[in-house]
Amino acid sequence: MPLTVQHLDAWYGSKQALYDINLSFEPKSVTALIGPSGCGKSTFVRCLNRMHEEIPGARVSGEVLVDGFNMYASTAKARYVRQYVGMVFQQSNVLPGRSIFDNVAIGPRLNGLASGSSLQELVERSLRRAALWDEVKDKLNAPATQLSGGQQQRLCIARAVANQPQIILMDEPCSALDPISTLQIEELIRQLSESFTIILVTHNMQQAGRTADRTVFFLNGRVIEEGVTSELFSHPRKKETEEYISGRFG
Repeated sequence: MPLTVQHLDAWYGSKQALYDINLSFEPKSVTALIGPSGCGKSTFVRCLNRMHEEIPGARVSGEVLVDGFNMYASTAKARYVRQYVGMVFQQSNVLPGRSIFDNVAIGPRLNGLASGSSLQELVERSLRRAALWDEVKDKLNAPATQLSGGQQQRLCIARAVANQPQIILMDEPCSALDPISTLQIEELIRQLSESFTIILVTHNMQQAGRTADRTVFFLNGRVIEEGVTSELFSHPRKKETEEYISGRFG
């Protein structure tokens, strides 16, 4: 399902954070968003599933089109937007006091996607897609907080997948993980891109190079450059891009 952003602006109160963003994302691909801290990457992804508007005083103008439907249309409900556009955060946010099974099942239950044996099948399928099933299949009723950091992040990915979205947003999903867990998540991202459109915010340019088909460079709330990852890193067209990827600032 294609995703297109047209003339997107975003504010925190009177402070503008994004300026006239125009981007298109290919279905079943990985796009990395890079840029220094505070450049607008996380604000942008929060706009894509209407989480930005949850911040008091925040507002958005422009269009986010999923298969031609504007997610900011007056008829669009934020709850249903987030069913189609899932999100995985920087810190794994498993639901405390709930089991591994319930962490994955909560979305499908709330959205009426499955129940009974079909829910059990959906949970298993989602855990398999998150490369976690073999590690947890014998302890589905155990608290999710007993899992390791890397396992918790994969559980959050399984929870996002269980809602059967078309697009998955990942906001620095590996920043709190060790190198082994990071590589597991990166491999999982590539596998999931066979079924989902993935937009990945990362501060790690090596990670973008390993996982992303395309990369977008943000600076001061604007898109400076975007293109095929290998080409953007080897032959950047803009001076600011070259200076950032060469480490002159960031």
